[in-house]
Parts: sequence; C-alpha cells; structure tokens
Amino acid sequence: MAAAEPKPPTGAVAARRLAQSCWSAFWDYETPKVIVVKNRRLGIVYRAVQLLILLYFVWYVFIVQKSYQDSETGPESSVITKVKGITLSEHKVWDVEEYVKPPEGGSVFSIITRIEVTPFQTLGTCAESMRVSNATCDSDEGCVAGQLDMLGNGLRTGRCVPYYYGSSKTCEVSGWCPVEDGASVSQFLGTMAPNFTILIKNSIHYPKFQFSKGNIENRKGGYLKHCTFHEVSDLYCPIFKLGYIVEQAGENFTELAHTGGVIGVIINWDCDLDLSASECNPKYSFRRLDPKHIPASSGYNFRFAKYYKINGSITRTLIKAYGIRIDVIVHGQAGKFSLIPTIINLATALTSIGVGSFLCDWILLTFMNKNKVYSHKKFDKMVDAPERSAGPGLCASEPSQQDCVLTDARGLAQL
Repeated sequence: MAAAEPKPPTGAVAARRLAQSCWSAFWDYETPKVIVVKNRRLGIVYRAVQLLILLYFVWYVFIVQKSYQDSETGPESSVITKVKGITLSEHKVWDVEEYVKPPEGGSVFSIITRIEVTPFQTLGTCAESMRVSNATCDSDEGCVAGQLDMLGNGLRTGRCVPYYYGSSKTCEVSGWCPVEDGASVSQFLGTMAPNFTILIKNSIHYPKFQFSKGNIENRKGGYLKHCTFHEVSDLYCPIFKLGYIVEQAGENFTELAHTGGVIGVIINWDCDLDLSASECNPKYSFRRLDPKHIPASSGYNFRFAKYYKINGSITRTLIKAYGIRIDVIVHGQAGKFSLIPTIINLATALTSIGVGSFLCDWILLTFMNKNKVYSHKKFDKMVDAPERSAGPGLCASEPSQQDCVLTDARGLAQL
C-alpha cells in the first residue's frame, strides 16, 4: 500500500493562493457589470444630468472661463501722468506747477480745487484754536503752563487770552501764530478745473508670454496734440478731461471740488493671446474710492507751507488744500492655449459625467419599489465556504438564499 503524500502546511497553502490571486489580478482585466433598467423616467433624469454637466463644461468652463488656456494675472506695469490747464481763484491765476501735487507725474497725484490760506504766520504767542479740546478758559487758572496738546498748535503759556473774534477766551500757546482757525481765507480754484486735461501713459508686460503693449498708438501728424479720449473712435488717445473722469465716476464736480475726494482710474488689460495683438485693448473704468456716505472718512485734504523772510524774520503761509486725488490702478489677465490645462479639464469633464450614474443608482436603491431586486442584481454576494459541486439553480439546498446569486432573469423587468 502506497504511503500517503504529506500535506503541505496550511500557511503555505494560504500563501500560495494569495500569490496566485495577486498574479491573476495583475494580468486580468476587470470591467463593471452593466445593467439595463427599463424605466423611462429614470432614463430621462440620467440623460438630463449628463446634458447639464456637458453644457456646464462646454459653455462655462471652456468658452466663458477659457480653461484650456494657461493664464497670468497682474501684469508688470508703468504709469506716467501729465496734467495741463490753468485756472482762476479770487486773487490770482494758478498754473500746473501750483495746483498739482506731487509734480513728478506718477500714478497717484492730487489736483487742488480749493484752499484755506493762513498768511503771515510767525513764531510767537497767540490764542489757541477753539477746536482743540480743553482750550477754552475763563481765567489763567484754567490754563496749565508748559502743557503740550498733541492735537493743538503749540506749547501753552499759562495765560487765558481773548479769542480772535467774539467774546470767548482760549489758552495762549507759543508756536506759529495766528493759528489756522483764526485768520484763514478760503479760495476756490475749481471754476475751470473740469477742463484740465490728464495724459495717462501706461505700458504693460506679461513675462510668462513675453507680451508687451502700451495704451498709445504710434500715429503721425501730432495725433496726441489734437485728440481726447473716446471709447470707440479714440481708444488709444489716453487724454482725459478732469470733468469727464468725475462724471464717469458718478459724482458732482462742484461738490467734489469743495470737499475733496479720491477717484480711481482703473485700466484693465484682459488679453486672449490666441488672437492677434490688436485684439488686446485697454478698458477704462472710473469710480470714487473714498466712502462719501461716511462723513468721518470722506473727502480729501492735506496741508503744506511756503516759507520766506520778511525783515530778517522767518514767515510762512500755511495752506490747507482740498482736491481731487487721482489713483491710476492697472490690472489684467492674459491667457494662451496650453495642452496641460486642456487635458486636466477634459478629464474632469469626463469624470463628472459619472455623477449621473451615481444619482440614478441612489434613486434606484432608495426610492424605487423594486429596489431590493436591483440591489441583488447589481451587487453579487459571495460566501467564503468550502467548494462543493452544485448544479445551476441549487440555491434551494442552501440554508439561506440570501448568500446565493439571484438567477431570476425577469427580476429587473419588474422595475
């Protein structure tokens, strides 16, 4: 009688089976099971979801957002400005050198439209302004000598003196006298200011695409000497009237000239570099930047002084200037076709179409009357049991039919 062959260890059998399954998984091709459900309403939902996803990617992602392009935002930019014009006040003629601050011609500058002048200020003693807190007094006892108010106009001497007008008294200070409130004279420069012309030279560069362009065309015959900006006919004549800028920002010029304000000139360069360079054009917009509806932060003014000598003593003229500050802001975006973002967005679009299948599966498994039948057809339930010979349709011999694969060919026909 032949000796029985020794059985390999159980661990070795398990390891061999695991290796065979891994090797089989590496070479075998797997594909999901396809089940056709004869339900018209569910089919309409499925196709509608696919159509909406397709329209979203074709119209919005690829046409509107141009997601097939590589893009660059924030171009390198330079701005040079130049103001021309003269105006009148009650006492003199003003030219560009006097009403434009600073005079360098940068992207931010101010045009003075009203001033409050305090002339002939000298170093001495005088009454403090009534706008300073705790400045009013009735006697010398109400003033502390040597006190320095950071919001005041000088060092207090300890004396209580009559104010510049009226019967009130304030503490005396040592500083530039008379103080601003005591002898200031207002002058309006905005009579002819709406006709001031502002030349705005702008050049941009997108380094990623090595693309550069400016907002002035090279024309012969002194074109810039005779033109003013028009959005259609003279787009490349960046000479704007101050009144036009304020009007486009939706403001009243007279009111703005009295209180001052900040106007933004926004130049937008949105360029599709798949087209010719002539299709890349600047777009101008204008709006007020300071919050005019908040009195505490609206308006714009600043102070400066002019110094000179009279009889050997230093004298100055203090000027509080109200004006229109112009901020030239440049931004934009350039795009050009690139294969990488195109592939990424196409893959995203194809993947997103599967959302329709996920939604319909959820409806079938949750809300349909025959959801259990669909569940058994879609998901095979396998039992880890010893192999046994069984013919087709032997599920009746099993203890529980829940562990068998359904063989009812008519199951989904009932959905």
